[in-house]
Amino acid sequence: MDRNIRSVDDVLALMDGLFAPEADRWTAGGSAWWDGFYADRERPVPFFAAKPDENLVSVLDLGLVPAGGRALDLGCGPGRNALHLAARGFEVDAVDLSPTALAWAGERARAAGARVRFHHGDAFGAAGAGLAGPYDLIYDSGCFHHLPPHRRVSYLALLDRLLAPGGRFALTCFASGAMGSELSDAEFYGRARLEGGLAYTPQALRWIFEDLTEVELRRMNEEPEASGSFGRAFLWTALFRRPE
Repeated sequence: MDRNIRSVDDVLALMDGLFAPEADRWTAGGSAWWDGFYADRERPVPFFAAKPDENLVSVLDLGLVPAGGRALDLGCGPGRNALHLAARGFEVDAVDLSPTALAWAGERARAAGARVRFHHGDAFGAAGAGLAGPYDLIYDSGCFHHLPPHRRVSYLALLDRLLAPGGRFALTCFASGAMGSELSDAEFYGRARLEGGLAYTPQALRWIFEDLTEVELRRMNEEPEASGSFGRAFLWTALFRRPE
C-alpha cells in the first residue's frame, strides 16, 4: 500500500505517469524521443534550418524587447533562436532535453563564435532548478504546446521564479484550427497521449498568462524558403510583459 503524495510535486509526478511512456516529451524520460527526432539533420523539417523565428526578429527590431540583458531559451533544440539572441547582445542560457539537439546547437555556436550556455535536462527538474534568474527575456519556440495540461502549473511556477520584474516572455505554439489537438484538457488523461501537441486559442493563452501584460498576440507570418527567418502560419506568436 503506497501513500506517497504529500506535495504538489508528488501530484504532478503521479499525473505524468498517467501517460504512456512513448507520449512523454516533457520530462527527462522524453529525451530519447527527441534524440531520435533530431538524429537525421538532413530531414526536411522547416525549423531545422539555422534561422530564427520571424516574430523574435520582429519584436527585437521594433524595440518591444530591449536588446541585451539576460535571456533564457526554453526547449532550444539546435539553437537557432539562442544564437540569434546572442548575436543581438543577450547573455543566453538555453535548455533542452535532447543531448543530440544540444550537440548540434553547440556546433552551430562554435561555428558562429557565439557564447551560449547550454543546459541539458528537464526544465521542471534538475536542469530548471540549476537556472539562476532573473531573466529579462524568456523565449519558448514550440515547448509549451507539448506539455500536458497539469504541467502548466510547473511552467507558470518557472516563469514566476525566473522572469525579472518588467521582463518579457515570448512564445510560439500551435494555433487552434490550424495545428494541434482540439481535445479538452480532461480528455487527454483518458487517452494517455497528447495527440502530437495541444492547440490553443488566443483566449486560452490570455487566460493562462493572465498575470502578465499582453504586448502582442498574432499568427506567425508565413516565411518563404529564401527568407532569413522561420515562419509558419499554423502557429500563434505571443509576447507578454511581467509587471514591475
